[in-house]
Amino acid sequence: MWQVIESFWYVFVILIYILGVIAAFDAVWKGRTSQGSIAWAISLFAFPYVALPLYLIFGGRKFHGYVNARRSGDKKLNHLAEAVYEKLREKKLIFKSDISYYKVLTELAKMPYTYGNDIRLLINGQATFDAIFSAISTAKDYVLIQFYMVLDDHVGRKLKDLIISKVYEGVRFYFLYDEIGCRLLKKSYIEELREKGVKIFSFRTRKRFNFQTRLNFRNHRKIVVVDGKTAFVGGHNVADKYLGRNPKYGFWRDTHVQIEGAAVQCIQLPFLADWFWVTNNMIDLNWEPQPSANGNRRILVLPSSPADEQETCGIFFVHSINSAKKRLWINSPYFVPDQQVLMALQLAAMRGVDVRLIIPQKSDLWLTYLSSFSFLAEITKAGVKVYRYQKGFLHQKTMLIDDEHSVVGTANMDNRSFRINFEISILCADRQFAAEMEKMMREDLENSIQVGAEDYHKRPFWFKLAVKISRLLAPIQ
Repeated sequence: MWQVIESFWYVFVILIYILGVIAAFDAVWKGRTSQGSIAWAISLFAFPYVALPLYLIFGGRKFHGYVNARRSGDKKLNHLAEAVYEKLREKKLIFKSDISYYKVLTELAKMPYTYGNDIRLLINGQATFDAIFSAISTAKDYVLIQFYMVLDDHVGRKLKDLIISKVYEGVRFYFLYDEIGCRLLKKSYIEELREKGVKIFSFRTRKRFNFQTRLNFRNHRKIVVVDGKTAFVGGHNVADKYLGRNPKYGFWRDTHVQIEGAAVQCIQLPFLADWFWVTNNMIDLNWEPQPSANGNRRILVLPSSPADEQETCGIFFVHSINSAKKRLWINSPYFVPDQQVLMALQLAAMRGVDVRLIIPQKSDLWLTYLSSFSFLAEITKAGVKVYRYQKGFLHQKTMLIDDEHSVVGTANMDNRSFRINFEISILCADRQFAAEMEKMMREDLENSIQVGAEDYHKRPFWFKLAVKISRLLAPIQ
């Protein structure tokens, strides 16, 4: 009996090592980055028992299932996108420019900058949820809702009750949530909405028993669209902690934007692509772009995902940093840049750009928090000013470039946003809005303290060792 068990064990060990070697070659052959490929290969060779299961879950390079689904619907989706573009052109709502800054961004987005928009900063949770709930309460036809995280707490139940009340009025609801981000969401919450007639689905990274896609891909977008006239995008999810009600994090610093005008139709397009992946169905929506009565600001909607032909989000960050001439202020809760972004930040500071990076003092992800320390010496030596936010937890994803260009979205400055997550960013080319962003970010700076390499050097040995290890894992975080 023991000989059989021993023989089985030897076969099992040999099989694990063979599979580890195969997976290591797969990681080298198809890896997103050389650093990530090396990290996976070494782990798979040295510790196949641990690394192999992790690679099967987190080692995906491209979201092939989404790519294939999108290709099957390309005729419908492309036809719709072309129709929206034509309507924007007919109504003279497209901003065109030969300046390389704009040309690169519109090429990345596969969408134009649009005129005829009003954009409103929503600073922190109360302003954001008040605006979203108010807009939903006025809905006449439909509402699109997409969040990474939804919890069945006070805010979550308030949203659910509002949705149900509007369903009774005949409003259609299409609700997407991420299966990983909403792993703590009660099934009863979803079932109640579904029973009332809400079309609600999880953004699944796998379908049935198809393991070609991985749990590592997450839909990090936060989108609300009301009747094709008003849209919301930003850093907030639906949970009480975004109102500062979690004692662990305290005050929660975040930013959203409310948009009215031609850009709303552009925001609907990535939602529809995600919806098509989940349901294989299109939705009857309002595709008539209408200029806002209150503003004529230029806005570009930039969706990014692991299904893109190129690394849209990473290229966007590098291009934005390289384009800065006078000022580059960035807020990000997670700072784990790849080598390209890291060098772009250093070069920007060295050519005289006022580069300021605001990151949290507190963090909800220990590994990324540790990783951020490893970059302090490199970037501060080049002249980048780094600040740690003190008032609470900083979760906003914003960027201010010179005196005209602003970004509010869902993408963090880390490998996950650059290459793995589904994200969306709103780019606004408007001096008045940039001035509003500057005022907001100056207040963030007032609630922050500047740090440098000494913030790392004064730490104990065990902390420095943890930072070194987390830096090695940065490419696969």
